[in-house]
Amino acid sequence: MAVSPTRRGRRVIHFEQMGNTISVRLPEDLAQWLEIAARRSGVPKGRIVREELEKARSSAERPFLRWAGAVAGPGDLSMRKGFSRK
Repeated sequence: MAVSPTRRGRRVIHFEQMGNTISVRLPEDLAQWLEIAARRSGVPKGRIVREELEKARSSAERPFLRWAGAVAGPGDLSMRKGFSRK
């Protein structure tokens, strides 16, 4: 069950049927991070894992974004000689 805010302060409850279960072995440091993140946010560990999997799935559809900012060169092409607006 997920609760999301709507206009005028009303809340809408969404029920989702989860039918697939997996078991994952985590290294100690990742398990601790997940435990702390769940405790601080008040969100169940399972929801955190599902949200992160959804993010990974979305970024897999646009693999070119993983290289964003990784290429050396001017931050703005207008800085190149001959392309300056000055």
